[in-house]
Amino acid sequence: MDAVTTDDCCAAPPAAGAAPDLVVIGAGSAGFSAAIRASELGARVALIGAGMIGGTCVNIGCVPSKTLIRAAEALHQGKTAARFGGIAAGARLADWTAVMAQKDALVDALREAKYAALLPQYEGISYVEGAARFTADGLVVGDARFPAGRVVIATGAAPAIPPIPGIGQVTFLTSTTALALDRLPRSLLVIGGGVIGCELGQMFARFGVSVTIVCRSHLLPGFEPELAAALTGFLREEGIAVRCGVAYRRIRRNAAGVALDVTVEDRPETITAEHVLVATGRVANTAGLDLAAAGIVTDARGAIAVDAHLATSRAGTYAAGDVTGRDLFVYMAAYGGKLAAENALNGNAHRYDARAMPEVVFTDPQAARVGLTEADARAQGLAVRSVTLSLDRVPRALAARDTRGLVKLIAEDGSLRLLGAQILAPEGADSIQTAVLAVKHGLTVTDLAATLFPYLTTVEALKLAALGFQKDVAKLSCCAG
Repeated sequence: MDAVTTDDCCAAPPAAGAAPDLVVIGAGSAGFSAAIRASELGARVALIGAGMIGGTCVNIGCVPSKTLIRAAEALHQGKTAARFGGIAAGARLADWTAVMAQKDALVDALREAKYAALLPQYEGISYVEGAARFTADGLVVGDARFPAGRVVIATGAAPAIPPIPGIGQVTFLTSTTALALDRLPRSLLVIGGGVIGCELGQMFARFGVSVTIVCRSHLLPGFEPELAAALTGFLREEGIAVRCGVAYRRIRRNAAGVALDVTVEDRPETITAEHVLVATGRVANTAGLDLAAAGIVTDARGAIAVDAHLATSRAGTYAAGDVTGRDLFVYMAAYGGKLAAENALNGNAHRYDARAMPEVVFTDPQAARVGLTEADARAQGLAVRSVTLSLDRVPRALAARDTRGLVKLIAEDGSLRLLGAQILAPEGADSIQTAVLAVKHGLTVTDLAATLFPYLTTVEALKLAALGFQKDVAKLSCCAG
């Protein structure tokens, strides 16, 4: 098939007679992955993007948040260096504008290198700027029309706004606007105890903001309760007010900024702050696509319903990434985009598989997980055993004078096949990958216990926890198995 080569990121749509083999709607991680894979397969691709190229992760999500979190961590490390004998150190925030400028420069550089500058390197990809919508006989982008025989929808998601009475009458921050503040507030109320609420709440607190996190149940739903409880304690030790189990009654403006009226154990309370950050999940970007015109089914929250092949209810149309409302991680979006493109072009040969999906929360200590929780495994009718190891049993943590955290392994009773693993540790994000491989390939905790791990590493905690299924690790010498 003939290829369409672009000279820049804003090339015109394919000329008449050169209709695309695949139309990809959305120019973020899932969309780029789909377009690149389709190009590698020799297909002509129309990649349709509305707004800033690159999507959530590089522009307003992973990249800006994680560099600011690292900056806040550097501040904290300076302030806590005295945990080592004979060390006197300190750190202070000298220039918030400079911190934000450095963040913006990184975002701009990665957007250019990993998105805009990539397109000319792939034959057959034509970038079309504009908002797409379905019609009865195809797709429309402005005045341009495209066939809709084979389509991948990858339009991502946006912050969800909770139905708290009064929310429309107050000025609130989202994860997007919070990462673009030109000055730090004196106080911040974070509504939501999930990944974004925990990460950004701790980050702002370390920059000197008085932070309160409120949530309806507890922090990090979906993680093991022992891990969530431990993280709650560590955040409180840093001076963050964490209020769990609250019911939201209304939010309003007041002299201080905002006031949230809540009920805690049947008692009415009011929490005030200069600013409020809404961190209560995300909602799929499907408004304006006219999915009903194409017969594409969505759920109650607007996310596109897909099957195991990422196919939608419309023949030839697939969806990938955050727009499907599940597995809201950039690497899962990229994985899904590639899979959707292959299935759209060559038939449903590949099934979406998230059983060994890692999940990381960039708090400090970092929370990371893979596989089933103990409760999930039991709900599936599995007989399980679990071992929980506190970091004060891990030599790396002792040497670092930082024993905040734990490791929990869940194994199938009898076979001892590893079903799930969770880590709360300063280097937990990197350490989880060993458990990911173990879950993916069906290894047992006996396999982990028999594997050589480097000494004085955080990941060695996985080996020690695995050994805990057979013996008391407190009775082992260093490196002894």
